[in-house]
Amino acid sequence: VQLQASGGGLVQTGASLRLSCAASGLTFSNYDMGWFRQAPGKERELVAAIRWGGSSTYYSDSVKGRFTISRDNAKNTMYLQMNVLKPEDTAVCRCAASYLDYTWPPSSYNIWGQGTQVTVSS
Repeated sequence: VQLQASGGGLVQTGASLRLSCAASGLTFSNYDMGWFRQAPGKERELVAAIRWGGSSTYYSDSVKGRFTISRDNAKNTMYLQMNVLKPEDTAVCRCAASYLDYTWPPSSYNIWGQGTQVTVSS
């Protein structure tokens, strides 16, 4: 069972990035999914989540209107389109899968991917 995050990088303020999270070894369509980030010296933050079928999404106030979460269950992949990036978006981003958590957004995650670094220069 594995989640593989990719797509991070170093960009300038105002640029865009698209993160991908490829799942293997699990029935991806059974899981709600989330994107988290953690900046140095700060707590981990759930920035976006998406229901197993894509019917519902959640965004933190800090990214609402700039980030878009999506998934392609046929490709076992989740995405995070990040637009109008700001220096405060600099963080290590991780994807995670949640199974049978009936809260929204999910409060518990069963499977975690490794991080991908997003750095936004001013």
